[in-house]
Amino acid sequence: MREVRGVEERRAERRRGRGAREKGGAGSGGREPGDPEAAAREVCLRLLASSPRTRAQLADALRRKDIPDEVAEKVLGRFTDVGLIDDEAFARAWVQSRHAGRGLARRALAAELRRRGVADETVSDAVEALEPDQEERTARALVDRKLRGTRGVDPAKRMRRLVGMLARKGYPPGLSYRVVKEALADEGTDPDAFPDEPPPFD
Repeated sequence: MREVRGVEERRAERRRGRGAREKGGAGSGGREPGDPEAAAREVCLRLLASSPRTRAQLADALRRKDIPDEVAEKVLGRFTDVGLIDDEAFARAWVQSRHAGRGLARRALAAELRRRGVADETVSDAVEALEPDQEERTARALVDRKLRGTRGVDPAKRMRRLVGMLARKGYPPGLSYRVVKEALADEGTDPDAFPDEPPPFD
């Protein structure tokens, strides 16, 4: 019996030792404890694996992890050098995706990019790539999709709702009013029923 207990104790000891080694290695990513540069790389790679990020977004994430500023700048610089961080490409892709998917206009797109820490010059270059003609075509498509749902509503109220919808997506007031007025006129609404200036929107 003593021999059996001895064998079981040795097996249990080996299991405890193996579990401790596995626990010590889990999540370390092969880095030495207390290595802030390796920790910073790990944070950036994990975030970039889920979706593209701006340099400012990654810097904020490193700050929340208490990575020293000089270490963060070093790691972010390396990631930028090898193309893992590219704010210009991020901004171009953001503009195309959000305009096509949500119908956002240049003003709204610029605001979103600035909130993500993209530099003003980069923002301007990205949104200027969206042609005014394309912006107007998208505004007309948005209005066409919403028109059916407003039929039977007072024309003035329809105007306010549709102009308001475009305004919330960042379209200029003049463009929004003109596009909606023309769409309502195409349906048979007398364009003279509306004022020359855009009304307050809902």
